[in-house]
Amino acid sequence: MGKSSKDKRDAYYRLAKEQGWRARSAFKLLQLDEEFDLFANVTRVVDLCAAPGSWSQVLSRVLIKGEKFGRTAWEDREAKFRQQMLGIFGSVKPPVLPSVTEIKPETEELKPRENVKIVAIDLQPISPLPGITTLRADITHPATVPLLLKALDPDYDAKTMSQQAAHPVDLVISDGAPDVTGLHDLDIYVQSQLLFAALNLALCVLKPGGKFVAKIFRGKNVDVLYAQLKIFFEQVHVAKPRSSRASSVEAFIVCLNFQPPKGFSASLEEPLGVGFRLNKMTEQNLRSHPITAPTIMQNQTTGAWDSAPLYAQFTDSGDITEVEPEDHRQQAETDIRWIAPFIACGDLSGFDSDASYRLPPDHVSLDPVQPPTAPPYKRALELRRAYGGAYGKTSPKV
Repeated sequence: MGKSSKDKRDAYYRLAKEQGWRARSAFKLLQLDEEFDLFANVTRVVDLCAAPGSWSQVLSRVLIKGEKFGRTAWEDREAKFRQQMLGIFGSVKPPVLPSVTEIKPETEELKPRENVKIVAIDLQPISPLPGITTLRADITHPATVPLLLKALDPDYDAKTMSQQAAHPVDLVISDGAPDVTGLHDLDIYVQSQLLFAALNLALCVLKPGGKFVAKIFRGKNVDVLYAQLKIFFEQVHVAKPRSSRASSVEAFIVCLNFQPPKGFSASLEEPLGVGFRLNKMTEQNLRSHPITAPTIMQNQTTGAWDSAPLYAQFTDSGDITEVEPEDHRQQAETDIRWIAPFIACGDLSGFDSDASYRLPPDHVSLDPVQPPTAPPYKRALELRRAYGGAYGKTSPKV
């Protein structure tokens, strides 16, 4: 597809090139920050599946350079305008406005945050960004944890075999997704496994009270994922930015206030603290539950033989003891299903990612800010050139 038609079809694709972003996905992170204030009190961040680096570029410009975008920039402009209007009327005492007192004066320059540390990880190479430490590694492999801990803390000693960060991070983000096949069930499953790998890595480096943001594919059993995340985070939200196409099944899970369970120790060798012990724990859980067996008992009043269930329970020594029957119907009625809130980021004043907009007559299509460094189709293009193009080499005329 040509650049002109792509500019007309996707407004965010065009805006990303005009504003200097490497990819249109930068607007997704900015819109998520507008809704949840993700960058508040954040100085240490890990960006997973970062290529081509648009989210890392947002972190670099916001945390390191001190720039402001979206609603924050709009509030700055409104505050400066009010200050100018109040300055015109010198006799009028300016009222105390909360939004004005929180924003720096116009003469004071924005200062970058101190002690900022940003680490970006991806299997694909990432072009350098100012202030960003890039790692080319697989987030699903246990060997990635020592590399990440070494990048976060230069004094980290890999010989200790520790998988806990000495200086945890404030925010972990992941915009990774597999190459979709069109089979939605398969794509959702592969994406969930990638999300679990990102979560397990985040549990190793995230500090209590930290935040976790990752891309998900909403499917049939996505509620199970929300419930698992609710174990580690106080708040779990599902967000759909305005720049994310409505026709896409993608959304973003935003987890706030990381609170690990008591005694929990994260490790990629034991995902979510369970790992290969899951079968053993499941067996122990089943042995602890009462089991029923059909028995025949005589009614003392009528003398008839009635069938009634016998409740028994296995003990640790292997003996069987009878227990009192329980009323499971009452317990089922008291169970309350927890549903993650769904939030649509942005309002109708923004661009529609599914709409086509008319371009002005003097519009000039710009080249991408950062061309792909190692695209998956690079080998295919080389083979096509070797064989003479799309239609192959033509035989010479006789």
